[in-house]
Amino acid sequence: MAVFQGAGVAIVTPFTKTNEVDFNKLGELIEYQIAAGTDSIIICGTTGEASTLTHEEHLECIRYTVDKVAKRVPVIAGTGSNATDTAIYLSQEAESYGADALLLVTPYYNKATQKGLIAHFTAVANSVKIPIILYNVPGRTGCNITPQTVATLYKNVDNIVGIKEASGNIAQVAEIMQLTEGKIDLYSGCDEMVVPVLSLGGIGVISVLS
Repeated sequence: MAVFQGAGVAIVTPFTKTNEVDFNKLGELIEYQIAAGTDSIIICGTTGEASTLTHEEHLECIRYTVDKVAKRVPVIAGTGSNATDTAIYLSQEAESYGADALLLVTPYYNKATQKGLIAHFTAVANSVKIPIILYNVPGRTGCNITPQTVATLYKNVDNIVGIKEASGNIAQVAEIMQLTEGKIDLYSGCDEMVVPVLSLGGIGVISVLS
């Protein structure tokens, strides 16, 4: 069963004027999104500026969100990093807090090889039991997950169940679906690509606009 279907919101991380995470405001945003009918809350993704948070802030945002949502909708925690050990640590902590799934961004800046990506994602996935959604956004990371790599991971790692595809390359999306026989849970990572992605068998969007 998919982690969610429909529209999940990539929620922002609000800050106070003294540059601390504003958990009161985060709570208000979560309640607003649930009342509006969101199908999932994605915390500490790109929109949540995860790469600029300290590890303590990052984990506290995940813990707070899991507790605040209280199983009303699935909580997907962004725990990706360009350091494999860091991604494992964040992922294991998020799992211990009760996150429903993890969103793992492609390691950024280092420009890993496809073999390196397989090793990285496999190591992180094997460190937890909850579902994992890969996150491909080469315009930000400088590294693209090829369809062949996606298919290899999907077929060989049981808890890698989906991908948030934000490459903007619809031919690549089509190839991913072909190589996984349409079985991978495909989410659009670009609001403007929702309709084309759904037409190829996608089941939802992880949205900034929502």
